[in-house]
Amino acid sequence: MSHFSRVVVGLSGGVDSAVTAHLLKQQGHEVIGIFMKNWEDDDDSEYCSSNIDFVDAAAVADVLGIEIEHVNFAADYKDRVFSEFVREYQAGRTPNPDILCNAEIKFKSFLDHAMRLGAEKIATGHYARVRHNTVSGLFELLKGLDPSKDQSYFLHRLNQAQLSKTLFPVGELHKTEVRRIAEEIGLPNAKKKDSTGICFIGERPFRDFLNRYISKEPGPIKDPTGRIIGKHVGLSFYTLGQRQGLGIGGIKAKGADMKALQARGLRGAGEHTPWFVARKDIPNNTLWVVQGHDHPWLLSPQLQATDESWCAGQRPAPGAYAAKTRYRQADAPCSYLPLPITEAQVNSEPGFELDFAQDQWAVTPGQSAVLYDGEVCLGGGVIASWETDRT
Repeated sequence: MSHFSRVVVGLSGGVDSAVTAHLLKQQGHEVIGIFMKNWEDDDDSEYCSSNIDFVDAAAVADVLGIEIEHVNFAADYKDRVFSEFVREYQAGRTPNPDILCNAEIKFKSFLDHAMRLGAEKIATGHYARVRHNTVSGLFELLKGLDPSKDQSYFLHRLNQAQLSKTLFPVGELHKTEVRRIAEEIGLPNAKKKDSTGICFIGERPFRDFLNRYISKEPGPIKDPTGRIIGKHVGLSFYTLGQRQGLGIGGIKAKGADMKALQARGLRGAGEHTPWFVARKDIPNNTLWVVQGHDHPWLLSPQLQATDESWCAGQRPAPGAYAAKTRYRQADAPCSYLPLPITEAQVNSEPGFELDFAQDQWAVTPGQSAVLYDGEVCLGGGVIASWETDRT
């Protein structure tokens, strides 16, 4: 931006959004802070930190000398994000509500509110960047410069209208520099630890929370031979690749399973080799588990995704790209193929297929497959199915 303008910053109470507001004010922009309240249920519980976060955000605004407004988006959140979250878990998939929250709340409800305040741009403390490509005229979503903090994966559903109005100042910095700036200017939350978990769950036990909203039907846990080795509490409470909380830690592998593990060089296989969730058989309410991190059932050379969303507003050309099937994984080289649109699907694109150069671990339906062309995040879709066999 060549001129100074009014920028509305989403102040979360964390250090990243605080430094975002500081940097914009330093550049000469008129900065207004907005604290978004997205969750109201059990707001006074020990796990919900929104009240503490607002106090921190207000303290930051005071130090920076900017206005702050408390805005309640809880109704929008419950309708557009949480209801989808519950639906997906009930269907046995593992959704990513942070991605939906960005697309539906932070860059829709919040953006609309900011525009009503006369803002020219909004800004958040995400580690990503936006670049205006003067050749194509498109706004591109780029990875944050700190590879350990890059959050473009969570932002891949943003469209041109949203990207054109968005600034990510800390995306140009490393986290250590953000902390240094916060301390240097005396921000009260300079040493506040990064938040973890989903905004409405906080640090509470996940299974306890899910239990309040999703019906559970216990059933058998089986190993690859079909042997029942335990009992699950309800398929919705497990995700592919899960290792903890299965309650079957001491059971040994036998026969063919034992030989397969030992053939892969796992010493003491069966005795100490951990179990992992490998498949969820919804029709038969059965949880299938395997021993060993690299069991064939956990490795996928290919996936199909639906509900696609592209930052440019149109599908990329087929070809070689890189992809992430979960946050915090290295980009995996792959071949991208858009699936053809039939007459029956004119109004809804059927999705795409990714073929990976190397098998991907624990590809999980409901999670997002996000496509990259170098540092440019192109968009992606929701994983619907996957293959565990190259033959």
